[in-house]
Amino acid sequence: MSCPICQKPPLAVYRPFCCKRCADLDLAKWLSGAYSVPIDGADEDDLPEDPFVNSEPQRH
Repeated sequence: MSCPICQKPPLAVYRPFCCKRCADLDLAKWLSGAYSVPIDGADEDDLPEDPFVNSEPQRH
């Protein structure tokens, strides 16, 4: 398996990446939203309601 960013052989300390730079580039892609996990077949109506939307504050 090669580095998913630059295709070089990976180093054990950064596996599956070859270096810290490639690992950081991959993390930046996740944090910026460049990568995402698709939701197949789910409509917004199928998602559970958020209990905190339009709810009154409660005292504890």
